[in-house]
Amino acid sequence: MSDAIPMPGGRNRFGSNSGQPLTRRDGVLKVTGAATFAADNHPDRLLHAVTAGATVSRGRVTFLDVEAAKAHPGVVAVITPENRPPLAMDPDEKPTRFSFRTEVLQDDTVRYAGQPIALVVAETLEAATEGARLLSPRYEEEPARHGFDAVDTYEPEAVGVGAPAKVGKGDVEAGLAAATRRVEVRYETPGQYHNAMEPHAIVAEWDGDRVTLDTPNQALVMSTGAFAAWFGIPAENVTIRSPFLGGGFGSKAIIFGGQVLAILAARMLQRPVKLALRRDQMYGPVGHRGATRQEMRLGIDDEGRLTALDHLTTSATSSFEEFLEPASNASLNTYATPALLARHKAVRWDIGTPGPMRAPGEASGSAVLESAMDEAAFAAGLDPLEFRLRNYAETDPASGKRFSAKALRECYADGAKRFGWAGRPLAPGQMRDETGRLVGWGMGTALFHAPMFQAEAKATLRADGTALVETAGADMGQGAWTALHQIAADGLGLAISMVEFHSGHSGLPDGGIAGGSGHTATAGSALHAAGTDAIAKLSELAVGDERSPLFGAGNVGVEARDGRLYRADDPERSESYAEILARAGLSEIGGAGQGARDPASAEERAMFSHGAVFAEVKVDPDLGQIKVSRLVGAFAAGRIINPRLASSQLYGGMIWGLGFALEEQAVHDRRSGRIMNANIAEYHVPVNADVPEMDVILVPEDDPYVNPLGIKGVGEIGITGTVGAIANAVWHATGIRARRFPIGIADMLTRPQAA
Repeated sequence: MSDAIPMPGGRNRFGSNSGQPLTRRDGVLKVTGAATFAADNHPDRLLHAVTAGATVSRGRVTFLDVEAAKAHPGVVAVITPENRPPLAMDPDEKPTRFSFRTEVLQDDTVRYAGQPIALVVAETLEAATEGARLLSPRYEEEPARHGFDAVDTYEPEAVGVGAPAKVGKGDVEAGLAAATRRVEVRYETPGQYHNAMEPHAIVAEWDGDRVTLDTPNQALVMSTGAFAAWFGIPAENVTIRSPFLGGGFGSKAIIFGGQVLAILAARMLQRPVKLALRRDQMYGPVGHRGATRQEMRLGIDDEGRLTALDHLTTSATSSFEEFLEPASNASLNTYATPALLARHKAVRWDIGTPGPMRAPGEASGSAVLESAMDEAAFAAGLDPLEFRLRNYAETDPASGKRFSAKALRECYADGAKRFGWAGRPLAPGQMRDETGRLVGWGMGTALFHAPMFQAEAKATLRADGTALVETAGADMGQGAWTALHQIAADGLGLAISMVEFHSGHSGLPDGGIAGGSGHTATAGSALHAAGTDAIAKLSELAVGDERSPLFGAGNVGVEARDGRLYRADDPERSESYAEILARAGLSEIGGAGQGARDPASAEERAMFSHGAVFAEVKVDPDLGQIKVSRLVGAFAAGRIINPRLASSQLYGGMIWGLGFALEEQAVHDRRSGRIMNANIAEYHVPVNADVPEMDVILVPEDDPYVNPLGIKGVGEIGITGTVGAIANAVWHATGIRARRFPIGIADMLTRPQAA
C-alpha cells in the first residue's frame, strides 16, 4: 500500500465545486475492489491473532489450558496475563481525552462476557481460532449484575465526553406547581451496538522501534500519540494507514485493547500480526450505546406553553469504566421554557464499557423528549406541530444565547407541506388504509450540535497548473473525501479534476477527529484556508512582478478562478497559475491552513443544525405488525457542500432512527449477563424491505457565525426527530404508548392506554 491514497479526478462542468451533487470519488475504487481496507493487507510472514473471550460476565479466570493451545501445530504463541509483555504506560491511564481504560490482559479478572482473556497467535486464522478454543477456560464465577432495578444508582460527575451531569435554569418545581396540566412519563432505551459493515481490525508491523499500523481509525494523528505512549516510542515512529473505513459511527475513534495486544504480539514475535474481530466479538470490547431509563416531567399552561421541563436519565455503564449516555442533555436546546433541568444518574452493569455511538445522547434523549412532547400536545388539546410552534425557542433555552442561525420554522413548514400534515385528526385510531390497517401520523423535532474541532492541511500549487492538497482525515463511508476535495478545490480556484487529494494517513497534517458531525467543517476549513494561503503567496509573486499583467494590483486585489488570477477591477487582465510560477522559476508554491472555531463566536452564539421529521406508520390491528410507510425530513444545516452526499447522510440517519424505534436492541440473559443476539441475524437493523418511501428536504440556511465557510454537519441529525416521529405515529394509529424502545408486536397487543 502506498503511504497516501491519491483520489482520481474528474471533470467538473459546473464551474464552482461546492454546492454540486458530485458522485463519490471513492466509489469506483470500492465497487471495483481496488479499495484496500485494513484486513486486506497481507505483509510477508504475516501471523494471525485471535482473542479468546470470557464466557461468563463476572468473576475470575482460574485455568487456561495454554499447553493444549500451544500444542496445536499452527500456533506460534499464547499470551495471557502471566506472560503478557510490559507496556510503557499503565493501560488504566488515558493517553487522550477520547481514551478509556484499555483491556490488555492486566489480570485474571472477568468484567463482562466477551472480554478478551487471552490472545492466540498462529500461522493461519484457522489455527489461531482453534488454539483459542483449546484454551478451555475455567472460572470462579460471581452473579452477573444487570438491569436498572438490580443495582444501585450513583451521581456521576460528568456524562458523555466531559459534559456536565446536571444543567438547569429557573425553578422547575415552581413551574410544575403553576402548570394547568402535567405530563409525567418514563421510557427505556436498550443497549445498541455499532455493527459497522467492517469489523474492527489491525495489521501491525515493526521495523526496529518504528511501527506501521493498518487499522480503521477516526482520529489518525491523535491515535499515534496514544500508541506511542503505550509502547514508549516517539509519536513520529507510529504510522497509521486508514484510507478506507467500512463504517465507524464513533466506535473507531477509540482504541480498544485488542489493537494494543496485536501490536505487542508483533513486537514480541518480530513478525507482522493481524487481528480482525468476528461479528460476535464486537459486542462488548469496542463500545456501544448504553441503555437508559428516562423520566420526564412537563408542565403546561392554559395557552399550551411549557412552564417547566425536567429530564432525568439513568444511564448504564460498565463496572470498571465510565461512559454515560448524556440523554437528558438533548432537552437543553430545543423548546422554550422558563424552568429547565437536565440531570443524570448512573448504574454499573457487568458489560463492556459504552462509548460514543452515532448521535450520542441526542439519539436516545430526543426519542423520549419528542414522545413526551407529543403526549403533552395531546393533553393540551393541540396538534403536535402547533404545540411545538407555541414552544419555539427564539434563543437557546439552556444558555440564553442567540442562535448562530435557525431555520427550524422553515423546516416545520416545508416538511409538513410535503408530507400533507394538514387535516391530521387529533385523536388516535381515526385512520385506516384500504386493507384495514391502522394508519398514524407523527412528527418530531430534529436537532444536533454544530461542533468544530481542530485540523491542519497543506496545499501545493504545481508548475503544470495542478495542485496537491493533504490532510489526515477519515472517510467512514459518509463521502468526506469527496466533500473535502470539493472544498479544497474551491479554496484553490481550480476544477476538482485539477486537484489531487491525499488523506487517510497519519503522516499528513492532522485532519482532526471524524466524528460529532464536525469533520467536514473542521478539516474542510483547514483545506480551504491552505488553498487560500497558497493563492495569497502566488498573488504576491504576480502583483510584485513588473512583467505580469497583474502588476500593481495589490490595492484592488485579485480573484482566483479556473486556474487563473484576475484583477478584481479589470477581469480582462489575468494570468494562469502556471505562467506565474514559470516566470518566477518555481516548480511549486505551498500554503498551510488550520480549521478551528472562533472562540468569540462560540462564546456569543449557540450553534446547531435543525430539522423536522414526519412519519406515517401502518399497524395490523390483529397481528400488531408495524410498518413505516412514509418518512419526510426537512433539515437546515448551513451551507451544503454536496447535496447528493448530504441527502444520503440524512436518509441514512432517518433509517437508523427507524431501526432505533422498531428493531435495534441487545438482549441480555439476566442469569449469565451474556448477550444472546450477538450477530446480525438476530440483532435486527433495517434492511431494504424495511425502508419506506423517503423524502429529504434541504432547507436553505446561511450561518455566518458557525465558521467562515458556513458549514454544519448532517451525519447525526437525521436520527434525532425520527425515532420520536415514528413512536408518535404508532400511538396515533393505535392509541398505545409503548414506553420501551424498540416498539414491538407485544406492545401492540396490549390494551390501549390514555395518552
